[in-house]
Amino acid sequence: MSEDTSAETVRVAAVQFAVGTDRAANLATCLRMIDEAAATGAKIIVLPEFCNHLSWYTDRAAAHFAACREGDEFLTALGERAARHRVYLKTGVTWAHPDRRTTGTGVLHGPDGSLLARADKQVLMGAERDALDPADELGPVLDTPYGRVGMYACLEGVYNETARGLAVRGAQILLNSLNSFAVDEASLHVPVRAAENRVWVVAANKVGPLVPDEVAETVAAGLGIPVAWLHGAGESRIVAPDGTVVATAPRTGEAVVVADIDVGTATDKKRPDGTDVLAARRPELYGPIAAPSAPTGDAPGSDRALARVLCPNGSGHEALDDAARLLRDAVRDAVDLAVLPELFTREHGRADREPGGPEAAFVLKTLGAALHGGTTYAVCSLPSADGRAHVGYLLGPRGIVHRQEQLHTCARHAAWADRYADAVTVAQLPFGRVAIVVGDDTIYPEAFRLAVLAGAEIVAVPFTPCEEWELSLGLPERAAENRLNVVAAGRPAHPGGPAGAVLSLPADFTLWTPWDGPFTGRISHPDITVATGPATTAEIRPALAANRQVSRGTDLVDGRPWQLAGVLSAATPPLHRT
Repeated sequence: MSEDTSAETVRVAAVQFAVGTDRAANLATCLRMIDEAAATGAKIIVLPEFCNHLSWYTDRAAAHFAACREGDEFLTALGERAARHRVYLKTGVTWAHPDRRTTGTGVLHGPDGSLLARADKQVLMGAERDALDPADELGPVLDTPYGRVGMYACLEGVYNETARGLAVRGAQILLNSLNSFAVDEASLHVPVRAAENRVWVVAANKVGPLVPDEVAETVAAGLGIPVAWLHGAGESRIVAPDGTVVATAPRTGEAVVVADIDVGTATDKKRPDGTDVLAARRPELYGPIAAPSAPTGDAPGSDRALARVLCPNGSGHEALDDAARLLRDAVRDAVDLAVLPELFTREHGRADREPGGPEAAFVLKTLGAALHGGTTYAVCSLPSADGRAHVGYLLGPRGIVHRQEQLHTCARHAAWADRYADAVTVAQLPFGRVAIVVGDDTIYPEAFRLAVLAGAEIVAVPFTPCEEWELSLGLPERAAENRLNVVAAGRPAHPGGPAGAVLSLPADFTLWTPWDGPFTGRISHPDITVATGPATTAEIRPALAANRQVSRGTDLVDGRPWQLAGVLSAATPPLHRT
């Protein structure tokens, strides 16, 4: 392969391999794989997490003893190899701090062999908590000749906060080292972290056993999974800022995957409609994300409820008449929650000016009449009566139950919308607590985090997808990382295409507990019913939202790294350093 030395383009490599408990053997593997990656012409190389030792220890003292220290033979050899090949090298290790803390740490060596930076892991998974300590400070964003880079690791990418914090501080390339047997990390969480932040992600996972052979049977039995699944899931990958996977490794076996990436594409934060996804953030709303979760004290919702995604035909009065018909059908079928697309009376879900089309009051009256006499609730979005806000309405048999204005500005509605909500609020319905995420608020991970922190079990989403990832990956990831049921209604991009989805929480979720079904490698992933046609019905499970423990001591919401998330609510976040 030829080398591209332009300022905007750089060849990057994600490297996957297995390690054991022999540090010398692990180092030899690292050096051999670095050589292989460097031979491709890569200038940024990412290795997996915990390269110095399997992440399984008899006790905390053993973990501290096995950890790396600045200037030791392991790190010195890595630095020398980075210098030999003149590359930036990111490696996941464990780090022994002078105060006796031991962390999972990403280390970045520069082309001169120096140790440029460390980033300690902010959130720990299950048994990692038995031996390691979480970070007590943010990892840096560094300038390089190839762009600004930030580092994160494995479970940090299942939460949105760490990668988001790096992006708002200016990172263009995120280097993710993984130590995971979960196939949904590569297929779901890794690409969404790229797309929602419009950055490149270079993710390197392990293959081979993740625990020592002598404890594998015991650990597998405790986790409730087959021993064969206690292997790294591979599929190391490089993902573009639009969520496209440009290179991927196989599920098993050593591999080096490379791509020539245009770093400049991570500077442009605009969606196709012109919305700048970082500039449109509203840090002043995100305070709850950077604070401890406040218990709501609410009882769980129903075990099951029936949800339906509706896609009426046409626009204007034709769409309204069809929506009313579809809602009458939903009442007849005892559907609990029905969701209509964003601005469903407007062509393409767009209102360029106000007024126009059926007035909001008339639309709400017509839909309310269709619900009369039943037990069905419905969600739609409309311009407010004064034409200044995009509003999600929750309607019941007796009229309007709840309303939620959109939180973030949207280029599609810039001609008329100039008022935005200051919070996400939740409505208590007979079957569960419902929040509405309106329109383009779906692309902001903060919106769903605010919804779950407000007590939501179900999120209704009237929206218009602008990019392919938003429906295929974005909404499933939002459901997974927050343990939320999501009912989303949009419009098909082409006849017969998907118009939305019902994303329902699975009962099998928490590791170290019995599962009803076989383990398939997916840990945090909703059951997906893709919506096609005028009406798609599926079951949701509100009560399951109460369980957010993905593993021992690891809560997907309360366990978010809130202590270090202040950068998300800062009006002017600290930027990168050289």
